[in-house]
Amino acid sequence: MYHLFYQYNPHGALWDTGNLSWGHSVSGDLVNWAALDNALDPSAHFDSRGCASGSVTILPDGVPVILYSGIDADRRQVQNIAFPKNPRDPLLREWTKPSYNPVVPLPADVSANDFRDPTTAWLGRDGLWRFAVSAKANGVGATLVFRSADFRRWERNAAPLHASRDAVMAECPDLFPVAARGGAEEGLDMSPAASGVKHVLKVSMPDTLQDYYTVGRYDDAADTFVPEDGAGDYRSWRRLDRGHLYATKTFFDARRSRRVMWAWVNESDSEADDVARGWSGLQSFPRALWLDGGSGKQLVQWPVEEIETLRTKRAAPLRGAEVESGGVREVDGIVSSQADVDVVFEVPSLGAAEGMDPKWLLDPDALCREKGAAVKGGVGPFGLLVMASGDLREHTAVFFRVFRLHREHVALMCTDLTRSSTKAGVYKPTHGGFVSVDIEKDKSISLRTLIDHSIVESFGGGGLTCMTARVYPEHVATSSTHLYVFNNGSDTVKVSKLEAWELATASVNAVGHDSSVASGNTMCQSEAYYQ
Repeated sequence: MYHLFYQYNPHGALWDTGNLSWGHSVSGDLVNWAALDNALDPSAHFDSRGCASGSVTILPDGVPVILYSGIDADRRQVQNIAFPKNPRDPLLREWTKPSYNPVVPLPADVSANDFRDPTTAWLGRDGLWRFAVSAKANGVGATLVFRSADFRRWERNAAPLHASRDAVMAECPDLFPVAARGGAEEGLDMSPAASGVKHVLKVSMPDTLQDYYTVGRYDDAADTFVPEDGAGDYRSWRRLDRGHLYATKTFFDARRSRRVMWAWVNESDSEADDVARGWSGLQSFPRALWLDGGSGKQLVQWPVEEIETLRTKRAAPLRGAEVESGGVREVDGIVSSQADVDVVFEVPSLGAAEGMDPKWLLDPDALCREKGAAVKGGVGPFGLLVMASGDLREHTAVFFRVFRLHREHVALMCTDLTRSSTKAGVYKPTHGGFVSVDIEKDKSISLRTLIDHSIVESFGGGGLTCMTARVYPEHVATSSTHLYVFNNGSDTVKVSKLEAWELATASVNAVGHDSSVASGNTMCQSEAYYQ
């Protein structure tokens, strides 16, 4: 059984109304979830102002334990622990907090409101437990490590796991191993002294609301992490998702030997809309992660295969269909706001590719803003128009555009929300990222897009570049939505393969009992594990 814990405000859709708690849902398939009572609520001096984010660790005897950040009565962030009241209960419905909390008080050199988000703990070769936690220590953004022999008394490691003087604060850290050979889709746990392993360190930057990661070497004796490329500033690391996604957290799924990631996807309309709905924020589709077999420096992300169980009505597949310059072609049979689209575009010629200034390599978002879906090009823009009205007044464009850079060609992926809604007060940005594919050799590029009402998650190049977006089209209230393939480049492109399905609705927002399955809308960082 899978357990998902998440930041939850039971009394309102905004952070400043009610108490910050831990929601709790369970599932047998990562798709349909049973919502249980809260696992943690503010109840003691060490968390009276909120039970903030944290992680779950499975002890050697199989008992799960929660490490979480509490906001105490003096508004200090401290690290606490909680155990299941009855470890034999498969639903783990009740949790207890020992009176000896906090297990890690606020260190003297750390700011009172900058000490949070403990990771899943791991055992070292010396038999000591470790966990990492975000902190602003002496004004420097750092990920600290604490050690313990008994999971109760913790001592701080002399050196941080990683620190950056260029960052004031980095939160929601995640350290996990990946197979060093790359391309191996199986996940790994944090086994001590594992061979053939690299490690990924991920942090979330509150100043940009983006997640960044790098691949490197974790020294389990010194408890330090060194990036392979030597980059110290978090913001020079790779973006985990090029869109609207934050506070990611992975877990090792022992059942399927894979690394699975959840993420918080916040709203991008107004607070008034949040209040009217009564909730704000949701969890992304769960994704499997592994190291790319090409560069060995980049993560591949792909929706877990269980999502495919939601596929229902299938559209007539397209194979070898040409889309001429200025062409828009509807995908017949997809009129739902929930869909799974998998397409491969073939680019017969790159001769018309536009030249690109190298400065754009540093800001693909800006390049997508300047070269949006409505701007004609050479090789592209070509891609999908999703959540589209019949007259195309509203649509979200997910597309590629190929540029010439010196003697090479680069593929840009964009999600253009500028025409996603006619509603006022909606944030409608353009997201962008380059896709690490050899477009000259392959002459093709793939795109998979998952649509679930207001969320659009896209995976370019087999999951090398990922973008998440929130969209709020008005036409869905009174009419069906449509799916199109388009090409606004000067050259014809070919749809080598397009398969699309409407998706069924997962069970949502029911109260969980032993035999029912449901899911709730959630807020902020999540933690999951398989029991």
